[in-house]
Amino acid sequence: MIMKAARITQYGGPDVIRLEDVPTPSPDAGQVLLKVAATSFNPADIGDRSGAYRRVRLPFVIGFDVAGTVHAVGPGVTAFSPGDTLIARLDGGGASAEYAVADAGLVARAPATIPLTDAAAIPLAGLTAWQAIHEHARLSKGQRILINGAGGGVGGYAIQLATHAGAYVIATASARSADEVRAHGADEVIDYTTTPVADALSQDVDVLLNLVPLSHEDGRSLAGLVREGGRIVSITSEIEVSPASGVTSLRFVAQNEPKHLDELVKLVDSGDLTIDISERLPLSELADVHRRSERGDIRGKVILIP
Repeated sequence: MIMKAARITQYGGPDVIRLEDVPTPSPDAGQVLLKVAATSFNPADIGDRSGAYRRVRLPFVIGFDVAGTVHAVGPGVTAFSPGDTLIARLDGGGASAEYAVADAGLVARAPATIPLTDAAAIPLAGLTAWQAIHEHARLSKGQRILINGAGGGVGGYAIQLATHAGAYVIATASARSADEVRAHGADEVIDYTTTPVADALSQDVDVLLNLVPLSHEDGRSLAGLVREGGRIVSITSEIEVSPASGVTSLRFVAQNEPKHLDELVKLVDSGDLTIDISERLPLSELADVHRRSERGDIRGKVILIP
């Protein structure tokens, strides 16, 4: 059987992404074959496409987030059956296609209260936010958190998870994203394009969550806003701190934990976590989404439908 897939056969600019006819994969032992309802764009996809990460083997079907319906199961899979709706982070890529295989031990049942296509926005950004807030920041009620770069997909989840934990949330965002950031529950929004963050803060914070690349100088400046004994968590740049400050600083890469996906799904179905979908586009527009992202013209999560 042949399917359509957005893949690259060489590294380069967005034009190397081609929608091609390729063989439909078959599930091996312990895997499920999903009929893909949607995938979602993540900025990390650019690093794989350009070759900056050099972590993928060519040819490579782009995309790590998937939501879909079980089409077939491989030997040994008993927890899922054809017709089940699932979400997953595919560590080996392959989500930008009509069908994709996933390890049965790394999937979660999709939320019941939102369209299956929209659930494709959860895995990578949601896991990153969950682990940043709960595993690494260990945020608790009454603490103050500064989320730097809150206007993206991870930021939207992080604000909501921090608010749900009972924290006071201060978010940096441009004017373009400010309304959405407030809607997610931020108590304060700092427009970093017009106001230095340090000038806008009335007091130090317990936690700094950094979601954007920083220069060494900017990192040190933000680190100075964290109280003694506080924590810095970053998904991009390493942020150096003075040993005398008592502040801990960690850069981390999100792990593929289905139990965390399950928790995110519960919050979606309870109404405590909303999915900010900025656009729903056909998969054929994936290359243009990459172009726009490189121009800084993407907000929130973009869903791509085969």
